[in-house]
Amino acid sequence: MQRLDFIALGPLLIVAVFIVAVMVMIAIKRRHASTLALSVLGLLSALFNLPFAARYAPRVVTPLLVIDGYALFYMGLILASALATVALSHGYLSKMDDPPEEFYLLTLIATLGSIVLVASRHMGSFFLGLEILSVSLYALSAYTRSRDESIEAGLKYLVLAGVSASFLLFGVALIYAETGTMDFPSMGAVFQQGSAFSQSVYIMAGMGFVIVAIGFKLAVVPFHMWTPDIYQGAPAPVTAFVATASKGAVAAFLIRLFAPVDLTAFPGLYAIFGCMAVGSMVAGNVLALMQDNVKRLLAYSSIAHMGYLLTAFLAGGKDSIVFVAFYLAAYSASILGCFGVMTLLSEKERDADAFSDFQNLFYKRPWLAGVMTAMLLSLAGIPLTAGFIGKFFVVSASVKTAHWGLALTLALTSGAGLFYYLRLIVTMFTSVPSDRSESVMPQKRLPALDALTLTVLTTLVAWLGITPAWFMGILERMIP
Repeated sequence: MQRLDFIALGPLLIVAVFIVAVMVMIAIKRRHASTLALSVLGLLSALFNLPFAARYAPRVVTPLLVIDGYALFYMGLILASALATVALSHGYLSKMDDPPEEFYLLTLIATLGSIVLVASRHMGSFFLGLEILSVSLYALSAYTRSRDESIEAGLKYLVLAGVSASFLLFGVALIYAETGTMDFPSMGAVFQQGSAFSQSVYIMAGMGFVIVAIGFKLAVVPFHMWTPDIYQGAPAPVTAFVATASKGAVAAFLIRLFAPVDLTAFPGLYAIFGCMAVGSMVAGNVLALMQDNVKRLLAYSSIAHMGYLLTAFLAGGKDSIVFVAFYLAAYSASILGCFGVMTLLSEKERDADAFSDFQNLFYKRPWLAGVMTAMLLSLAGIPLTAGFIGKFFVVSASVKTAHWGLALTLALTSGAGLFYYLRLIVTMFTSVPSDRSESVMPQKRLPALDALTLTVLTTLVAWLGITPAWFMGILERMIP
């Protein structure tokens, strides 16, 4: 490796260095505030290092990693999501009996796995990053050990993620047996040959197993049933990280692996992704309509949003890649804001995930109610929010490529999804007798870091919804 390789890998190396620093600090002296400060400093340092790494992009660093505009964008998205998660976790963890310091260490390790994943150009490095991410999420999901539902969430994620990893490894082994390669460019070149899917049983079976693994990680139909249980049982900050950084990293892998392939030339492969997209949009929205738990509602909502993302992915071409990136950024900001409000409302014994926890919120905590309303409107795709622009781009891409069925399904299911978002908004603005609203936090000043994080997220959601051109310009320059 040369000096420039280390500069290009700067964001990844910085996160790795701060993981060691946090681990050493915990071993020497436990102090919550210091661990938080060091974690925030590490994530900010990695974010600020992205422009320096971009000067030398694109650059292949060993056969395993590539640092290009595409990888740098998703690194920035993951680092920003992790930073918001860490910032919102301080007050939440201060209420718990469990030691808080390891939470930040595990979050940094999961972040490292995610950015390794998005920079991978080889199945070896991809699997390494995926397992670093997954093993950290097992522990994070079960971090609040005093809660039975948290332990259950960790065990379920452990078992199901292990099964999906087995599918991935077996699929990669079958593809390697036929192609003799595991790097993405060479695999893409093989996939572009029509005979690869029509005549090779190894590639067809292997690709089927890989799609199963991707489907589980993205939580799309029919691999979605773990999502509401994990969302409900895991601590609120962990759920925010799973919904943003984890899914964003896997989506980046999906695009990188299949971007060179014209899916319309392979009817079978296109039909599989098309059915997953339609099934996710329909099932996610219909099942969300039946929920009385806010975490489960947002879990089924996330399934629907991954269906919207697959709709953009199926459009193909550079525009599709840019639209997927924009949609993920809009979705991440919105869902982080939702779980950020939930984190602030949560108590030691339980997370604030019942509808009753949000009753009367506007009259007790008007600013938090306003933030939650803005985020829900963005998820619903209401104009002047980032979510609306993201859905508009997805629909326009589908219409442009004559994918009318997907566009119509998106429009109809988004209309149905509006109901459950408005239901929660109405709950926050519904006045109830004071003896029924003890679960709502009393009016008091928010911690400065939490308030700053929610302000930035709300501003970003509004800014992307009003003036998206600047961000689209950045994406078009970064993504080749």
